[in-house]
Amino acid sequence: QAALVESGGGFVQPGGSLTLSCVGSGKSFDDWVMGWYRQVPGGERDVVATMAPRGETHIANSVKGRFTISRDHAKNMVQLQMNNLIPEDTATYYCHAGISMYHQTTGYDNWGQGTQVTVSA
Repeated sequence: QAALVESGGGFVQPGGSLTLSCVGSGKSFDDWVMGWYRQVPGGERDVVATMAPRGETHIANSVKGRFTISRDHAKNMVQLQMNNLIPEDTATYYCHAGISMYHQTTGYDNWGQGTQVTVSA
């Protein structure tokens, strides 16, 4: 059974930093787009940052310049470095593996369980 397991969420003050990590198990995600989505209560699950197998990236405008995505194919892992966090970044962050850099694709999505990030003074 394939799985994605996130770690690294938590509470941080505005201006702070967090690093989210996601490790895949059960199969190799080498040929998949991997990345991060986030969701607030009552809202949709929106793409934050994705990286294609050969390294192309897509970063949402709302986090561009503050968040960086990276992958380690040998470890089946994707990370999200989040700097200069603001309260609007508060959400549940989900690790994702799929076939599109820009949106979910029904039938091809793999999701982690989610990790909470709270940015507050």
